[in-house]
Amino acid sequence: MKKSYRDAGFFDTIPPMNDLVIIGGGPAGVAAGVYAARKQLKTVLITKEWGGQSSVSTDIQNWIGTILISGEDLAKALKAHLEAYKDGYVEVIDGTLANKVEKKDGGFLVETDDGKSFESKTVLICAGADRRKLEVPGAKEFDQKGLTYCASCDGPLFSGQDMVVIGGGNAGFETAAQLLAYAKSVTLLHRGPQFKADPVTVEKVLKNPKMTAILNAETVEVKGDKFVNGLVYKDKESGENRELAVTGVFVEIGLVPNTSFVEGLLEMDKIKRIKVDGKNQQTSVPGIWAAGDCTDELYHQNNIAAGDAVKALEDIYNHLHAR
Repeated sequence: MKKSYRDAGFFDTIPPMNDLVIIGGGPAGVAAGVYAARKQLKTVLITKEWGGQSSVSTDIQNWIGTILISGEDLAKALKAHLEAYKDGYVEVIDGTLANKVEKKDGGFLVETDDGKSFESKTVLICAGADRRKLEVPGAKEFDQKGLTYCASCDGPLFSGQDMVVIGGGNAGFETAAQLLAYAKSVTLLHRGPQFKADPVTVEKVLKNPKMTAILNAETVEVKGDKFVNGLVYKDKESGENRELAVTGVFVEIGLVPNTSFVEGLLEMDKIKRIKVDGKNQQTSVPGIWAAGDCTDELYHQNNIAAGDAVKALEDIYNHLHAR
């Protein structure tokens, strides 16, 4: 019978030198963990929680191979998948965050906020990002009750309804374009005097007769009963408050990548996403890879994050065995 690293007692070594530390327990981190176990890499996976941003979604319809699943059930399924393969190869440290990655001779040292540290030859960062939250009255109360931060996850649930998109960047207009396929109407609100999205994208989306876009519109309140039934915005030019009768509110006001623990170590873009080589997910520091929403990947989806992590894992395996 083939012996695992656990059988050999490697996880009891102090301090252990791992092949890989994976940071994150969303689709990217778990995909990497499963592949690391199957490739028999001595791995530590560190996560505060499971499932990533989609864990709050009620109905996910685009997780390939699963027709419909809740975010909570997806998180459980991801954890169960890794648990089924991890024994002997992947040590899971959950309920804690990585708070520092330090380069050292022969590899890296990863520290957690509960005082633990792990040495590793390589690191894969799948720490994800948090959606920038809308902070107005009603936004918290109606989160996942008509207000959502993921059009791809939740948009089809509002088919045939009047919807509003908050945000005038590329993400806002791309969300509006998705919703127009099945919405009764879409109104986009942008608080500034000019849209931030590419002019070509703006022109294309605004051609749709179901589409309306309003500049200088500052969201004031999300209204509803059990679910959203309206939104109030302030016309910044006139100073008047106006109300839209909508049942779906889609917020696209930016992402906050979870990358502060590697700031100063890795090259990042202006919003602190980790820059990666799209061919292999390598970062600016040899020996560190990154995948998912914490990177400057153009598109952010669960399936893309998982695929990018698998791509990174293949490259990490080749890197380790080329030594």
